[in-house]
This record gives sequence, structure tokens and C-alpha cells, in this order.
Amino acid sequence: MSSCTRLFPGARISLPVPWRLGTRFPVVANGRLERVRALSTNKVDKKLVEKLPLAGIRVLDLTRVLAGPYCTQILGDLGAEIIKVEHPTRGDDTRAWGPPDAPYIDGVERQFPGESAYYLSVNRNKKSLALSFNNPAGINILHELVRKCDVLVENYLPGSLAKYKLDYATLSELNPSLIYASVTGYGQTGPYSDRAGYDVMVEAEMGLMHITGERDGPPVKVGVAVTDLTTGMYTAIGVLSALYARKETGLGQWIDASLSDCQVASLANIASSALVSGKKDSGRWGTAHASVVPYRAYKTKDTNIAVGGCNDKLYGILCDKIGKPEWKTDARFVTNALRVQHRDTLDGMIEDVLKTKTTQEWLEIFEGSGMPYAAVNDIQGTINHEHVLARNMIERVNHPACGPLKLVNHPVKYSRAEPKIRSPPPLLGQHTDEVLKELLDFTDEEISDLKLKKTIA
Repeated sequence: MSSCTRLFPGARISLPVPWRLGTRFPVVANGRLERVRALSTNKVDKKLVEKLPLAGIRVLDLTRVLAGPYCTQILGDLGAEIIKVEHPTRGDDTRAWGPPDAPYIDGVERQFPGESAYYLSVNRNKKSLALSFNNPAGINILHELVRKCDVLVENYLPGSLAKYKLDYATLSELNPSLIYASVTGYGQTGPYSDRAGYDVMVEAEMGLMHITGERDGPPVKVGVAVTDLTTGMYTAIGVLSALYARKETGLGQWIDASLSDCQVASLANIASSALVSGKKDSGRWGTAHASVVPYRAYKTKDTNIAVGGCNDKLYGILCDKIGKPEWKTDARFVTNALRVQHRDTLDGMIEDVLKTKTTQEWLEIFEGSGMPYAAVNDIQGTINHEHVLARNMIERVNHPACGPLKLVNHPVKYSRAEPKIRSPPPLLGQHTDEVLKELLDFTDEEISDLKLKKTIA
């Protein structure tokens, strides 16, 4: 077949007559006659792109657990079509990571007790294709899908997809404009590249655990898998950058995103301080700050409250509001440097006062003062917070098997774009038939045969 008879998305290729953008033409692929639609971004409605900037972009999602799915969920929120490839029986690992599970209410018996909350958290706006690719038929299907996709995201150990012919070198030959993003623990190169990467291990290895925890306590991990989430966001940024570059070059590229690199980058000013000083870091500070006092959470009569006297003016406001104006002129506390020097004394004095009232009483006293302050809320307090609800950060969706569900919404607001939850996280294999029929023109008979052979579900 002539190289001119396949148009890759974004590529600037002149097709000879009679081929035109959007026409259908026969392609012999993997032993069966296919009819593949030429992809063309100019067919996407501009009004739709105004609301969903990634409308018309198709992503093949070969990720599991958190970092990879978080990346593809971001892309899905922005309008991309996400085809999530899952093991036909187990699915994404997190499907079994309950309780809690949203129980099924449709009366259908399934292998799981419900949809796990973990899985639901990072898989909205996706289609589930239940497919095994440890056999030629499954690999062929993925190869055909690669020809129809703009982006592939995977999070397998470096080199492990090569035996399935799903590595970048192979797939870029099938689709030179493919953007292929690999999410790993330690990257494609370096002495640790063969290590499996898990958030808590990378938090430990790359400094975050060491600086997290109480001053005299042991190192602790962050309460949420923040390294996974940061890596998911950095990977999404990388995909968007590659898509932008492809508009000019017509070429895809390989993105190497690792938890270790992203965690080092996220050390931000802490790493910079160590680089500038050449000295050891100052260790763990709990909720306090190494160089600003007062700036931490304190006990109240019932719970905890965080306050920040981050400069002399704000410190003065705090003193006035808690009824201790004389502390403003106390020789031990008149500058931040002195307050840092006498940290333990001042923190103890402040906490003794704050413990005389409830958190709510202090919130009312501090309201409108211009000083930073906040209640230390638990998760229920957060997801039911008046500001969180006013910002539409919690949205109710209807799940086909679980009924009404609440999900955390996309966080960024735009003046034109409207990223949103368009579909709930899918059931395992919910879209297998749809993807094979609509994208690859499989017949019912072919699909039934693949199900009998357990290649799909």
C-alpha cells in the first residue's frame, strides 16, 4: 500500500486524487480488510472546541491505578475521547481496592461488590475496552486503534511493552504523529529505571517523606498520594505541549514522565534552599514554617485552627484579635527574626489563648481581619464546605449500575471553555462493542468470536 493512502492525525500530507480528507478507503491490516476513516481535525465543530478544547483528540489509555488514570482523566475533562484498555476480568487494579464501594442497584450480579471509590475517583469521561493483549488478536486490535488515536498513555515498566509490539518504536511506525506518554516510577533511563515505582517509595527516596511530619516525630507520607497526582498533572502538561507542537510539525513524540523526576521538581523552594546553601535541610516542621512565626495550626477548645502572622502587620492583627496587643511591642517578638528565635515560647502563648474558645468562635473573630486563617477540616467537612459547594467542586452524576453518585469536579474555571463530567466512570468492558464496531468496523460475529476466545469482554 502506498504511504500516501493513510493520513495520520495532525500530519501535513498531501493526498493524491481521488483521496480527500474524511474519505473512507480500504486498508489491509493484520490479515483482515479494514475500512479506516482518515482523521482530520478540521472536521471538529469550532463551537464544540470552544467549550471542550480537546474535542476531536482521541487517547488510548493503557494505564492503571492513579498517576496515569489521573492524567487521562484531565485530558477527558477537557474534551478528549479516552479509550481505557482494561484486563477482561480484573480490570484496572483499583476496581478491587474497596471498600468503600458504590453498591450496584441494577440487580446484575458482577465479580465486584460495587464500583470502588478509588476507581471512581480518576476514571470519569472514559470508555472501557476490556481487552487482553497477551495474544496476537488483542495486539492487532490495539495496533488498529493506534492508527486511529492521537495519544497513547501507558504506565508499564520500561521495555515491558516491547514484547507485545506496543513500544514507541513500533507504534510510531504505524502512526508517526502519535504522542506516546510513558509514566513510570523512575523513568526510561538511569540506574533505578527497572524499579517498580510506587508513590510512598518515591516520597521516601526523593525527600518528601523526610520533610513531612512533626518536628520531633518520624517521617510520614503525605495523606494523599501527591507524587502520583503531581506526575499525572505533569504528564498531562507534556501531552498538551506535544499536541501543540504537532500542529506545526505533524510529528508525534515520546514523553518520559517519572514519579521520581516529578517529586524532585515538586520540592521547589526546599530543593532550591539546599542547592543555594549547600547545607542539610532543616528537617520536619509539622504544620509550622521553618522561617516564619507564627504560621501553623494550633489547638482550640474543640478542634484546630491554622493562623498566619506572616509579617509584622499580620502578626499585629493576630495579637489584637486574640486580645493580646501588648505582644506587639514585646522585645522578644517585634520582628520575625526574633519570633523565629523565640518560636517555642510564642507558639505556646498563642495556643494557650486559642484553647479558650472553639474553632467556630475564633473563625467569627478573625472574619474580615485580612489575616490568613482557616479551620482544620476533615474530609467530610471539606466536601460539604460552603465554598467548595459554591465553586461547584462536587457534582452529582447518574451511574448506569450504581445510580446517583457524587464526584469531585474538574478544578479549573475558564471564561469560554467548560470542562465537565460528561460521563460517569465506566463499568468494566462497558464500551468494548462500541469501540470495536464504531472505530474498527468489527462485525457482531467477529466480536462474539473474540469473546469466546476471551480476548475481549
